[in-house]
Parts: sequence; structure tokens; C-alpha cells
Amino acid sequence: MSDPFETLGLDSAQTALYTAVLRLHRATRSDLAQAMDGPIEKVGRQLDDLVKMGVIDERSGQYLARHPAAALGRVIAERLDRLAEESRRIDSALGSIRSLIRDYDAGRDLRNGPFTVEMASGSDILYESVSGIAVQSPAPPMPLLTAIPDERTMTDFARKFADPWIDAQKRNLLTVRAIIPVSTLAIPEVRDQISNVIEAGGQARTLDRVPSWFMTVGSEMAGLPAYWGGNLPDHAYTFYLVRTSVVVGVLSTLFEELWARAQPLPWAPRTDGVMQVLRLAAQGLCDDSIARRLGVSVRTVRARWSDAMTELGAQSRFHAGVEAARRGWLS
Repeated sequence: MSDPFETLGLDSAQTALYTAVLRLHRATRSDLAQAMDGPIEKVGRQLDDLVKMGVIDERSGQYLARHPAAALGRVIAERLDRLAEESRRIDSALGSIRSLIRDYDAGRDLRNGPFTVEMASGSDILYESVSGIAVQSPAPPMPLLTAIPDERTMTDFARKFADPWIDAQKRNLLTVRAIIPVSTLAIPEVRDQISNVIEAGGQARTLDRVPSWFMTVGSEMAGLPAYWGGNLPDHAYTFYLVRTSVVVGVLSTLFEELWARAQPLPWAPRTDGVMQVLRLAAQGLCDDSIARRLGVSVRTVRARWSDAMTELGAQSRFHAGVEAARRGWLS
């Protein structure tokens, strides 16, 4: 069997030297060279490497052993960080593969001729069709992306049609992400139902002005208004259902661009693990102290930092803290 310390970056000679330091606890280079029965220059280089790794300390020419749990725990944490970064790179590569798959499907659709387009009318048909597709989805939960530009559509949704979508989310059949006008948050029923959508697992962001209504349902169907830029009620909820991955891909890309520009909802500060880490960091606590306070590992704390930076669109921890404060998450 291979030496388990090799996984942490210690070769057999370094492991043997580290063991000697542990047994002597405090020793000079000469002491350790004698214990290792090796040239002092070589042992000195190995000691320098162990000091850089943080597993031993050097003080006034003497080398002291750190507690193995603390010393190797730090090395293990650094190794886990590298593995986490490698995992993120793999996830990014998988995301690229998915984009290549969409490109392949786009070319296939173009070769296969005209897109499948059907016109539908009526709000009942619109909202019920989404619920029906979610129930029939072969791989739930089905992602739904929708942009809504006007107060009237939002009011109709909140009063008549939100509950089935919320129920579908609770049953893990549907995941909703919505971009809505910030002005609609002043309507009490809209605010309440959007809160319910989020509580059931959905997400929502706001823009001052949403350019048009549209939606994508899964990876194969999109909804388009009869007139781009208009709202649905003014045209009796007349819309087109387009069944092709090309149009879904285009609208999904547009949605993500709008989503990146949109703002999170201004109420209900976060109370999950991400919020806990941000608030404790704002009090001046380091990762180790935060981990002890929350009863989790340092690795978990760092993962929550990564989630916070992603959600806040921050390039650094400092930037994440500034953005969290701006949004009122730390109050």
C-alpha cells in the first residue's frame, strides 16, 4: 500500500523527518540530521519545506512540532480546497458540453425544416399548460423561466394562477425563476404570492422595465407573445408555443442576460447558512471561528463563501460583504 501522506504532498523522506520532529519535539538541524543519519544540507532543505507546509515551526534555529491534528488538518483543508476548485472546473466543463449539445440540436433543427409553432389564447390555457407539462416531464423538476413586463399580468397570476405553480414546486415537479417589474411589488397580493413561490423553492428578481413577456418550459418549448414588447391581457392572452430547442436556447440566453442585470427582492433578509457566514464575517470572525460558532467544518464555511460570492456577483469576499450590506442582508 502507498503511504497515505503522499496524498497530502509529503514524500517518504519528509514523512520520516516529520515523524522525527514529533518524537524529539524540539531539535536543531544537527540533531535532526543525526536522527535521520543524513547530510545536514539535505535535512535542512526538507525542514524548510515542512515549515512552508505549516506542519512544523522554526524558532531561533530550533524546530518544534505542531500538534498533528492541527498541522495535518491544515494540509488536508488546503488539499480539499484544491479538490473543490477542480470539481468546479469539471462542472464548468460539463456546462460547456451542455452548450455544445444545444448547438448540435440547433443544427439538427435547422436541417429538419420549419419549427413547430401553435397559437393559443386564454390565460387558463397558458397557466394550465405549464402545470400539465410539468406533471408529464420525464425528468422533474422541470425548469420554467419567465419574464413578465406588466402589473396586470402579475395581478392575474397572483389572484388566479399562482397556487398551482406553487403546488407543483412543492411536489418537486417544477422550478420557477421569474423576472418581474419592481413596481409590481407594491401590489399586496403579488408580493404575498411571490413570497410563496420563493418559499416553495422558486426564485425572483426585479427590473425597472422588463422588455417583453416570454417563457421557456424545459428544454424543448418556449412561449412568445403575439406582439413582442406588449403584455398578455391586452391581447386576450394570445401567445405562440414554439417547440424547438433553437428558440428555447435563444430565449434562455436572453433570460440569463436579464437575470444578471436584475436585482434580488428587497425584503426578507437571508437566514440560511450563507447569511450566517456573512453576518459573522462582518463581525470580524475568521473562517475557523465561524466554523466553531456554527458547528460546521471550515470547508463548509468556505463553500458558503463561494455560494455568497456567486449569488452576489462578487469577485472577492470584501466585495461580497459590501454588496450584502447594500442589499440589507446584514441588518
